[in-house]
Amino acid sequence: MAAILGITFPIYAAIAIGYAAVRFGIFRPGDMQVLGRFVLQLALPALLFRALASRDISEVLQPGYLLVFLLAGLAVVALAFAWFSLTAPDRRRRAVAVLGSSCPNSGLIGYPMLLLVFPDIAGLVLGMNLLVETIVLIPLCLVLMDLAEDRAETSLLRILAGIAADLIRRPMIIGLLAGLAVSVIGFDMPAPVSRLFDMFATATSGLALMVIGGSLVGLPLAGNKAMAAQIAVAKLVMHPALAALAAAAVLATGMADLPPDLHHAAILSCAMPMLGIYAVLAQERGLGGAASIAMLVATTGAFFSLSLLLWWLV
Repeated sequence: MAAILGITFPIYAAIAIGYAAVRFGIFRPGDMQVLGRFVLQLALPALLFRALASRDISEVLQPGYLLVFLLAGLAVVALAFAWFSLTAPDRRRRAVAVLGSSCPNSGLIGYPMLLLVFPDIAGLVLGMNLLVETIVLIPLCLVLMDLAEDRAETSLLRILAGIAADLIRRPMIIGLLAGLAVSVIGFDMPAPVSRLFDMFATATSGLALMVIGGSLVGLPLAGNKAMAAQIAVAKLVMHPALAALAAAAVLATGMADLPPDLHHAAILSCAMPMLGIYAVLAQERGLGGAASIAMLVATTGAFFSLSLLLWWLV
């Protein structure tokens, strides 16, 4: 148990420090937005580019891992859609619930934790996670959210084009694609350039966790608490359970190779709380309350669920 706490304690201590720093006035809530932009627009893109560009493409894209992560995500989307079709009051709330159930926070929480558990592959895992999330999971959930708005004049093709245009402009996606391109070409970056990217990448973990903690201060907590609890349980329990089933199926059928470290990393990645901008996306649909409660419950509850999962896996 001491070894498990050695992993989870630094993660949640950094989150708690970020929360306390805002709660007691050391930083203002607006400061977290600035720090968050630094992480999302500079530090994480640099980390992704460095992690992918410095390796051969055969190391960067692991078919077994990508398949497990994709199957688990799609299974959660399908099951959450079915469940919340029965329990959510309307389609807009159902779409927001599906997003929270299926899209993990791979960058701000997942990467720092994997860096402690699997330091050699943490950057690669982050890159593969974001590849699947960006191409499949997030666009699929955003399409469900847009379709729930009943905009008769907006076609599905127009919705997809708008989502793709928004995603392709994000610095993390640019860093991901640039890193993949350099990996394919096989270009060796000069040492000074590598050190430059390393400087930004090393700023990622602690600052990202502080941003998560500080962002929890002042969340609107008036909303459907029962639905929020269901979203949190789906994210912390159902998603990693389906990842374990997907990994077992891939290994049993021999569809792809899945080394033990990547096997465990896939399950851990799916066990992370929902993506950091979840409450913001929900607020755009007027549903920030339930999403904020779900995010708060999942972020705090993950301390216990991740500790149990680490005890089982590691």
